Amino acid sequence: MKLAKDYNSVMGRSAEIMKASLGLDFNDFESGSVAFDYEGLMTATGYTIEEIDKIQSRTGVGHTPLLELRNITALARKYAKPGYGARILVKDEAANASGSFKDRRAACAVAHAKKLGYKGVIAATSGNYGAAVASQAAMQGMKCIIVQECYDSKGVGQPEIVEKARKCEALGAEVIQLTVGPELFYEHLSVMEDSGYFNASLYSPFGIAGVETLGYEIAMDCRERFGKDPAMVVCTQAGGGMVTGTARGLIKAGAENTEVVAASIDLTGLHMASDVQFNKKSCTTGHTGFGVPHATNPDTGDVPRSAARPLRYMDRYVTTTQGEVMYMTEMLANLEGLERGPAGNTALAAAFSLAQELPEDEILVVTETEYTGAGKHIQPQLDFARENGIEIFFGNPDQDEPGKNIVLPENPGVFKVKELSLDKMRKSLIKRSVPRAAGKLTAEDIAFLVVDTRSDEAFVKAALDELGVEY
Repeated sequence: MKLAKDYNSVMGRSAEIMKASLGLDFNDFESGSVAFDYEGLMTATGYTIEEIDKIQSRTGVGHTPLLELRNITALARKYAKPGYGARILVKDEAANASGSFKDRRAACAVAHAKKLGYKGVIAATSGNYGAAVASQAAMQGMKCIIVQECYDSKGVGQPEIVEKARKCEALGAEVIQLTVGPELFYEHLSVMEDSGYFNASLYSPFGIAGVETLGYEIAMDCRERFGKDPAMVVCTQAGGGMVTGTARGLIKAGAENTEVVAASIDLTGLHMASDVQFNKKSCTTGHTGFGVPHATNPDTGDVPRSAARPLRYMDRYVTTTQGEVMYMTEMLANLEGLERGPAGNTALAAAFSLAQELPEDEILVVTETEYTGAGKHIQPQLDFARENGIEIFFGNPDQDEPGKNIVLPENPGVFKVKELSLDKMRKSLIKRSVPRAAGKLTAEDIAFLVVDTRSDEAFVKAALDELGVEY
């Protein structure tokens, strides 16, 4: 019998579609309420970190260089108080097969799909992950479909996103390009159902387990070269996989005292699904439009329960601006000879300021660089911004107004991160979790929320009291 393909019918079959496309039944980990067995879900991949390392090594992924940014460190020290300015290092993830840390996620997911006998893989992404999945699929002799949110209703695509589509196609993938809006998840489910391909989701346990090797390598590299763990690791925060996987890898390496800082570009006021505002942003990932919703409401992606749960692991969440990231992209090229970006340079822009908080004998590691390409360079982005009525000038980042201007720092001394309230986000996560409960929350639910928010029982109960929720 032919299945109905209207929006409501496909969305109504989402659970069975995702079950068939992952070879994993998320119901096995559910409690029927707010809580679920997160560690059980992660263990269900069936791979140890050593086995994932072997999988990645077979396809040119992992063991990337850890580069010391000596000139940028020296510049940061000029603006720090005497004796301060940690050594800034960056994991050069552009050395991976398709040019970003997303290869770590894709290698694990695609290898597992191959093992289970799927003929192809599919992923919903407008970013580097599409290229990573396409690259790994090509190596494994599998078909690949990428569903990409690319255009506004006038058919105008953001240069960075169009560049990523070009790379996916160059690596042999079929790319389905959509306009911004709610149809991305529907189209992904529909094509997944029709093709029978494996869901190489960014948020599956296979993808997150793949990132754990990054955190593990950072700890081991620092111990080998410097005899100690990094004081701080800075991760670009978008969907939460980088923070989650890196932190879990650090923990597995025993680096439990390393501070994990999440960093996003502040695009407050621009709505992710707004047709009018879609092309008003000049950095398309690693911004608060992704970072905050995925931190406070992780279970809204293309799997029933997300393995990316960044609030469990981040010690701080800071923001930077589009102008600071663009300035840092040029600084990295001019001072260190590394043409990279832009997403990885979000964390680096934050790190330039954060390093000045630490003594100069400490180590700060930025978790990633990424490849660059025609649409990802600074000039195409700035040209596109001008075409969309965005004012561009040199000044203080405090003047930044997302969707109205891009303020390039007048000098490196004005770089400054802004702190987001983790407690506010924790309360938001608790509020968004409550509807899953059938009636009052159980003791198991509360214990789960304590871990999911990295807080304590008193905090969770106080938040529930504010909401008037029974437990």
